[in-house]
Amino acid sequence: MRPLLLVAALAGLLPGTAPAAVDVPDSPELPARLDLETALRLLRERGLDLLTAEAAVASAAGDARAAGELANPTLSAGYGRSFPRGACVDGAGASIPCAPLADPALSASISDNAAIWSMVTGKRGLRVDVARRALEAARLSRDDALRSLEGQLEQQFVALVLARDTLAFAREVAEAQARTQALSEARLEAGAISEADLARIETSRLEADQQVDAAAAGLRGAQVALAYLLGVRGPVPDFDVDPGPLERSTPPPGLAAQTRATLVRAALDRRPDVAAARRQEEGARASLDLARRERIPDVSLSVGYAQQGTTNQALLPPTWTVGISLPLPVLSWQQGEVARAEATLAGQSLARAKAESTAVSDVESAWAALEASRSMLARMEGRLLDRSRRAFDLVTVQYDKGAASLLDLLDARRTWIGVRLEYLGDLAAYWQAIFRLEQAAGVTLR
Repeated sequence: MRPLLLVAALAGLLPGTAPAAVDVPDSPELPARLDLETALRLLRERGLDLLTAEAAVASAAGDARAAGELANPTLSAGYGRSFPRGACVDGAGASIPCAPLADPALSASISDNAAIWSMVTGKRGLRVDVARRALEAARLSRDDALRSLEGQLEQQFVALVLARDTLAFAREVAEAQARTQALSEARLEAGAISEADLARIETSRLEADQQVDAAAAGLRGAQVALAYLLGVRGPVPDFDVDPGPLERSTPPPGLAAQTRATLVRAALDRRPDVAAARRQEEGARASLDLARRERIPDVSLSVGYAQQGTTNQALLPPTWTVGISLPLPVLSWQQGEVARAEATLAGQSLARAKAESTAVSDVESAWAALEASRSMLARMEGRLLDRSRRAFDLVTVQYDKGAASLLDLLDARRTWIGVRLEYLGDLAAYWQAIFRLEQAAGVTLR
């Protein structure tokens, strides 16, 4: 009994044996000034969603290893004694009770449990092929999870840069409005403006303060969202970001050599989700082949030995036997299993086609967004941004000299603020479109 308990304990079947604990990484410490490359590195090292995908790969690797293992042989052994029934006679011919036979009955046999037959018929090879395709698909799904997570991180990093620049501009506007109000109060005392004009200026200044608070809240929300993607599991520090090239509209070096057609081809060739769908389709086809092969009955070979006595007059002299056993396929021919495998293959073929269609759609949408953002940025940087600022400066000079009304000043300032905020949004949309295009095509353009 003790050897059986030991085997069960080693196999992890007893309550006292706990599975290995999962190695969960510590919460990352964010630097005071975070750049995009550092954020991507932290994501690859500490991202919890990515580690979950790694666990799925490890599980698939275990399945692949199990599929290649052969069934353990079965060893049987027996011991017994024979007790004759009825009357026995002694040497004188008198009836006496029958005594047990002196020689015990011994038997032993070993069976391969169809292990050899599974290799002969190719069933083992098909099982290994199915598991190998599943492992490849799991690895590609892990790569696709990384692709999606990096895309989310890049989008959120751009959003954080936009929130930071929006707050900086809101504070700049608020400071300018405060100076205008102080100047207007002095002009009111001198009788140069009316109290109604001062009320309008003060209202404009209060609105600017409102925008500062809203921008600060937006910045904090963007910081928290980015920290969540990086796996921070504690209080989120107040950190800054280094925008790098995201402050400019200079196109990345890899973008010039790409066209919409080349990016579509790259998506179909390189995207891990498309490749994973293809591996899953191949695995479903191998599963169908395996289901059809399972119609061949499993043949088990066995060798046995038995004896009850060792002489020629023994009840059972030493005897060797060779046996073969197989189930008779008279009630089931695996019709249900084959039909299910055929349906799975059809579903995986449709999933592969959908993945390819999704990849093309993602590239087309990202390319259209990039074209629109490039056009709007060119218009902004060409004339719109400069002319709106120039108009505001001129109206400000005219207002100071009494040649423009307060309403003209407020309107010019409102237009300039709107255009500036629109420019920041267009610049963020431009880089988000580039990152979306990278994610859609599965390539790096920077």
